[in-house]
Amino acid sequence: RELAQQIAEQFRVLGKPLGLKDCVVVGGLDMVAQALELARKPHVVVATPGRLADHLRSSSTFSLRKLRFLVLDEADRLLEQGCADFTADLELILEHVPARRQTLLFSATLTATLSELRGLAANEPFFWEAQSEVRTVEELDQRYLLVPEAVKDAYLVHLIQTFQDEHEDWSIIIFTKTCKDCQVLNMMLRKYNFPSVALHSMMKQRQRFAALAKFKSSIFKILIATDVAARGLDIPTVQVVINHNTPGLPKIYIHRVGRTARAGRKGVAITLVTQYDIHLVHAIEQEIKLQLKEFSVEEQHVLDILTQVNVTRRECEIELEGMDFDEKKEINKRKQMILEGKPWVPGKGRGAAPGVSPVPRLCREKVLQTLERRKQLQLRRKLQKKMERRNKRKATEEQ
Repeated sequence: RELAQQIAEQFRVLGKPLGLKDCVVVGGLDMVAQALELARKPHVVVATPGRLADHLRSSSTFSLRKLRFLVLDEADRLLEQGCADFTADLELILEHVPARRQTLLFSATLTATLSELRGLAANEPFFWEAQSEVRTVEELDQRYLLVPEAVKDAYLVHLIQTFQDEHEDWSIIIFTKTCKDCQVLNMMLRKYNFPSVALHSMMKQRQRFAALAKFKSSIFKILIATDVAARGLDIPTVQVVINHNTPGLPKIYIHRVGRTARAGRKGVAITLVTQYDIHLVHAIEQEIKLQLKEFSVEEQHVLDILTQVNVTRRECEIELEGMDFDEKKEINKRKQMILEGKPWVPGKGRGAAPGVSPVPRLCREKVLQTLERRKQLQLRRKLQKKMERRNKRKATEEQ
């Protein structure tokens, strides 16, 4: 949706000299206003697949029978069946467009799906690929920082503090693996008075727009985001990208670091690599045909703040548990399953049987308290055994 808004703004500027009518954005929740704009038969429609399919199902005043050009941007993501499957929506859209049309597919990464589609084409398609020795731009300084998993957050805080001290006007994007990590890191950095804002799929659409607007206007210099921000964001003033986790796929890394060093500007990308991520780094280097350089830090500065950062992180996790963040995620998943007409059991994922209510919060808290008591009891027993062994050893030495 954010990408659709940006494309529409460009068309509104570039389309006037060409005599194009106002561009319509189809995405988000306001379907009534969108239906009225579509009824005016605009020249350009920029849409998300799901929302456009909804309009085709429900509206009789809108038709795609006279469509001449069909453009699929981020085609690799639209055509691949992953966590977001657009197959049903795209099939419906293709049924409503004329056979005599020109279809254009754009992608920053060439995947196996796109290669297979090229081979299955009925007529010889025009194929153009930008030839480059590397998949990333030369102006991007790509570094890695080898850190133990347990102290990753301390290194992150040290990096941010270093960049903030040296360059107050720099903007930083931090990519995380999950929505929960994104939220916890944002809460943690706020406690250290860093000007940060979060962006992830658990936020409402208006919250995402507000977060992006604050970051673009430099009200907040730090954006903490999941891969929802890895594509479609054109923010030229981003100087640093930090990967809090090493991406599992090279193409995800390419999209992440592509948020900086745009339009000929310089940028820095730093990936925090743990002892479990070495093979992922090798795959990234093989894909981009470039070896990452090590980023050096003063480890003593990290050790000085290690305990404080770990304590703050734990406090933020406890605070987030009190906000029912996980329960909201379950509710969103349940809504999606209901829309798809599939049964759902909270906590069991897709395809489980309905009728089981979620675990009450009080019950969950009691379980957590019981587990914590058991953990403390086991720790106490270990200490007692250690003291007994030490006393025995001393007694033996005295004899």
